[in-house]
Amino acid sequence: MGRRIFIWLAWMIGFGVGAIGCQPSSGAGPLRVRFGALPILDVLPVYVAQAEGYFTQAGLEVEIVPAASAAERDQLMQAGRIDAMVNDTVSTLFYNKEKAQIYVVRIARQGYPQAPQYFILANKDANISRPQDLKGVEIAISQGTVIEYMTDRILERAGLKPGEYRTVNIPRIPDRLQALAEGRVKAATLPDPFATLAIQQGAKVVADDREVQSISLSVLSFRAEVVERNPEAVRRFLQAWDRAVAAINANPDKYAGLLPEKQLVPQPLVGTYRLPPYPERAIPTREQFADVIAWAKGKGLISEDIPYERLVREIR
Repeated sequence: MGRRIFIWLAWMIGFGVGAIGCQPSSGAGPLRVRFGALPILDVLPVYVAQAEGYFTQAGLEVEIVPAASAAERDQLMQAGRIDAMVNDTVSTLFYNKEKAQIYVVRIARQGYPQAPQYFILANKDANISRPQDLKGVEIAISQGTVIEYMTDRILERAGLKPGEYRTVNIPRIPDRLQALAEGRVKAATLPDPFATLAIQQGAKVVADDREVQSISLSVLSFRAEVVERNPEAVRRFLQAWDRAVAAINANPDKYAGLLPEKQLVPQPLVGTYRLPPYPERAIPTREQFADVIAWAKGKGLISEDIPYERLVREIR
């Protein structure tokens, strides 16, 4: 109960509860969307759509608002200073516990057999090579987030029960990566491409999300107010997004230069990192959200089911 209260208070304080959202970007002029962009691979389609002129061709002005962290991005969203963002299914539940504040309109990234998205890694000097070796071992995660969700689901699929392993909370990805590299933790869960960097530095792959790829995803979300009052702007944004995804999948090497320019991969990977595929025209299913809801309820992060219709909106 205490952990549940702590996580919820951190969410409320960190994400600016009580902020008044501004009106959606609409009016007599061109349609406009403000997109909050973290320095992560998941937002690459926005930069491609901007570079290729897809937004302009769709009759849309898009302002890309940089955000250095998920907390900063969420503060911008809560204050109504951005209209859209890439987030994940777990954070979507926190937003929409009481009412619809955001709607998921696309899957932004997901795990693939040839391109996992989440990895459980072991320090190179730890005697850990398979999930069963993690019994009694502390795994560095970010509590109450998609990182903890994926850790539990990956290990559950590998045959481990929650009580058979322990976790330690290291929220920032760079700190988690450094703790793993220095041996201050024996294991850690990291998303790609930071996992690729850790492997390059000697970390060993213990497990990844290939066995649970159906629930391993990030999502593109819009403020509910924008979806309800300005659906045409959302529709045009998605047209450009979908064109960008198709362009990336058809010729990923063409957009390799955007990775260092927009700081979407760690510097040591520039020039060698291969882009993963991006999902085309997909939204999360009821089953995918049902799983994350069941996990969040089991952790005490939410107390009631959240209707699928409060989480996802299909824009045609």
